[in-house]
Parts: sequence; structure tokens; C-alpha cells
Amino acid sequence: MRAMTGQVWRIAWLGVLLCLVSCGRPEPIRIGFVGGYSGRVADLGIDGRNGATIAVEELNAQGGVHGRPLELVVRNDEQDAEKARQAVNSLVSEHVAAIVGHTTSAMSVATVDLVSQQQVVMVSPTSTADELSGRDDYFFRVVAATRFNAARNAAHYLAGGFRRAAVIYDLNNRAYSESWYKAFVAPFEAGGGKVLFTQTYTSRPDLHFSALAERLLASGPDLVVIVANAVDTALLAQQVRKRSVTVQLASAEWGGSDRLIDMGGAAVEGMFVSQYFDRFSKKPAFLAFRQRYRERFGEEPGYAAVCGYDAARMVITGLTEQHAGETLKQTLLRLGLFELSQGTMKIDRFGDAQRTVYVTQIRNGRFEVVLAP
Repeated sequence: MRAMTGQVWRIAWLGVLLCLVSCGRPEPIRIGFVGGYSGRVADLGIDGRNGATIAVEELNAQGGVHGRPLELVVRNDEQDAEKARQAVNSLVSEHVAAIVGHTTSAMSVATVDLVSQQQVVMVSPTSTADELSGRDDYFFRVVAATRFNAARNAAHYLAGGFRRAAVIYDLNNRAYSESWYKAFVAPFEAGGGKVLFTQTYTSRPDLHFSALAERLLASGPDLVVIVANAVDTALLAQQVRKRSVTVQLASAEWGGSDRLIDMGGAAVEGMFVSQYFDRFSKKPAFLAFRQRYRERFGEEPGYAAVCGYDAARMVITGLTEQHAGETLKQTLLRLGLFELSQGTMKIDRFGDAQRTVYVTQIRNGRFEVVLAP
């Protein structure tokens, strides 16, 4: 009987110890991240996730949010609308405080109504489609809408003396690419330019770009603008360069990852590429992030990594500054200004960001800024 009593006592004491240990570990605050980690948009999803990871690890090293650690819960949208909705529903079931994502406009358009119905804040690192603007919903972003970015590019090309353009854009991310195209054509032609030819296509692994390149050049442009992912942009640039060494190449923001240079090689030298950030910024916050990113992942951060970090930082700032009885959406709108890696970013009452793009040119295998804010 005594032995049994001692055994019961030991079990009870073990339970007390386990309780003390568990009670000393506050429940983590979960933040979702959703993007595409496969196919030709994988660079955005992987880099964006890595950037958000740095933000979470950074905050946890500082003690978390009011003593609670952060946990990043990751999902793959596979660049498919139905799978994107499934991924968001899965994150909602995990009771995430907010979601960082998606990394393409098409997927954000597919889930914006869903997150709004669930009243879960989503902050996109890289979605810019104009149809996501001016809506009283739960969607926020850390990059400006397409109409501002495309117009800035149009002004730069006109200032460089380019007047005859051919444009090609990928329908796989139509919410972004068609929005960008329309926002480019209007100011370009209003400023004296002319879009001589427009080509649409649907990206797929077995697509050959030779025929597309021939069609683009047949109209005699002095400028070819490519609105596509980095892989397609590089492959198309190679086909264009086989046929013309003089036509000016240009890429929208979507194609501006390091993968463009890695795959494009000599064919993308001299290409204009708009970017969401200054890779050579001397701002302390950016330099600190860049160093942590290089140590953690062994490479330089691209635009999706920077924007993924900024989107996670925006969420973290909101969680840190949230008042009792206030929703995260209300907090973010109340704050309005956020100190991110590239400096201060402002959002309007709809959660749309005011962030100017940089126009770069690929020179000697790197992006050099030729037009800053």
C-alpha cells in the first residue's frame, strides 16, 4: 500500500512539474504565410517566406510580442486559385492572427473575399493589381498599386527617347499583368509613344518563345516590354537578342528577381527592370536585415524577400501596438505609418501602400538604380 502511495505521489509530482514547465511557455502567436513554392513563381514564394522568417526570428530574439513568441505557419498556394483558398482556410483553422501573402496578384484576388469574410488581415508582399485597390476589406499590402508603378516606367522610357513599344504579358497572373499593361499604355501613348503590338500568352514549361519573339519584333519596335515571371522574361529575352541586338528590353517588377540575371545571362544586359526596393540602400534597417538574411540563407535578398520581411514587420508592428478591444485591421489603419527596411511606408484608409518603385538597369550582371524616388 505504501509502495502504491509512493508511486501515486511520484506521478502526481511529475504532473506538477509538467504543468510548471508548460505554464512557463506562453502560447505562441501564429502568423500565416502563403505563396507559391513550385514552378516558375517559386522564387517569389520561397524568397517571400524567407524574408518573413527573418522578421519572426528577429522579433522572437527580442522577446516576442508582449512576451509571447511568434510562429510562422506556412502554406503553398501552388499558383492555383482553388488551392489558394484551401491554403487560406487551413491557416484560418490554425487561428492565425494574420496572413502574409499571397506573392502574386492572381492568388490575392482569388482569396481577398475569403479573408474579409473570416475577418483575418492579409498583408501581401508583392501583389499590386489595381482591382485590389480602394476596397474596405481585410487586404493590405506593402507595395504600391500597379497603376503607379507602370506609369513611372512609361515616363522613364519616354524620357529615354523610346517611342515605339511592343508589349507581351503572361495571362497566368492576369490580375497583375493585364492591370500593368493597361496602366502602362495610357501614359505611354499620352506622352507621345505608341504601342505597336501587344502579345498575350499563357506560361507553361513546354512553351517555346522563338515564335513570340519574332512577332514582337515584326512591328519594328525600339522597346520590348515583358510582363512575366523571371524565368519567362529571361527565356524571351534570349530569343529577342538572337534576332536583334539593338532593341531595348524592359521588364515589369514581377520579373525582377535575381533569377532573371542567373538565367538570362548576357541577353538581359542593359535591360530596364523596375524594382520595389533599392538593393544598395545604406539605411541601417536594410543593412541589418541584409546581413541577417545572408547569414541565414547564404545569398543576397531579392525584392520578394525584402517585401516578405516588410509585410511580416507590418503585421508584427500591428500586433505589438494593438489596443484592448481593437481589431488588427483597426490598429493598422490607426497607425498608418510603418518603419520598414527601406524607410517609412504609408498606407491609406483602404490599406493600400504608397511606395515608389526604383527603375534599374542590368549592368555587368547586377541591378543598378537609374531612377530613384
